Amino acid sequence: MRAYCSERFTIALPPGHRFPMSKYALLRDTVADTCGDVELIEAPAATDGELALAHSPAYVHDATQGLLSAAMQRAIGLPWSPALIERARRSVGATVCAARAALRDGVAVQLAGGTHHAHADRGAGFCVFNDTAVAARLMQAEAHRAGRRSMRVLVIDLDVHQGDGTAVIFADDPTVFTLSLHGARNFPVRKATSDLDVELPDGCGDHEYLAALGYALDTVWQRLDINVPIGLAFYLAGADPHEGDRLGRLKLTDGGLAERDRRVLGALRERAIPVAVTMAGGYGHDIHTTVAVHLRTIRAAVASFDAWRSAQPDAIDSMKQSAV
Repeated sequence: MRAYCSERFTIALPPGHRFPMSKYALLRDTVADTCGDVELIEAPAATDGELALAHSPAYVHDATQGLLSAAMQRAIGLPWSPALIERARRSVGATVCAARAALRDGVAVQLAGGTHHAHADRGAGFCVFNDTAVAARLMQAEAHRAGRRSMRVLVIDLDVHQGDGTAVIFADDPTVFTLSLHGARNFPVRKATSDLDVELPDGCGDHEYLAALGYALDTVWQRLDINVPIGLAFYLAGADPHEGDRLGRLKLTDGGLAERDRRVLGALRERAIPVAVTMAGGYGHDIHTTVAVHLRTIRAAVASFDAWRSAQPDAIDSMKQSAV
């Protein structure tokens, strides 16, 4: 299975900063050491033209040139530097690559991503550019250029924070369905409107969470027109619903999150929907706990990748031909 990474492109943060920059290198090294069936590939940087598929050209220009206002930079929460922009571009590029690989292979992963708080004209919450939105638009454009029918995209956002930027970007787009399952009292304070929002109370544990997830997935399948198949899914597999997370406020165990991943990936595989998996948030008191949650997600993706290849060889061959 292909996994795309950009951990080499890092930024210096002040001591005590809440963003867990070190987790990306730790995750990459752990995958390299323990997952022999994962091919690690460094991602290219997204271009301005690709970013403009989901962001206003003015925002792309100001963000990349260091011209954002102080207020806009504070909303992002990361100090501006050329390295920050290179990292943000690489993160988008990794999700683009994972989406292309998923269309070929059924399942692919990027070891960061899930920057779902970035809107078309602004960043927020440690998110400069919205990797899911850019990749979704680009995959649709590439399908159109190849003469294939319009691609319907499904976003399953299970980060503990609502995917407000993604929801707003796709608010008037019937070709993209956005699902967000998130903490009701968590960031952002003012929620956007996804196609389906499921809010969870503080302290929510495994049983309640998995019941809510089952309801959400059933609702998605009921609401989507079966005559317009989903061509690609993005799964934002946040580690921050974990009970050990500093910012999550939920109480899922290791087993609960593993079951979450199994159910999502299984439901997509049963419907022959290729999926690009991103890691999204994770802010554990112990960074190694967060890395372990992400690693289990990657292993679940590998298991789903193997099941895809054994159960649906015809679907894989068809996707590879259409991706050429």
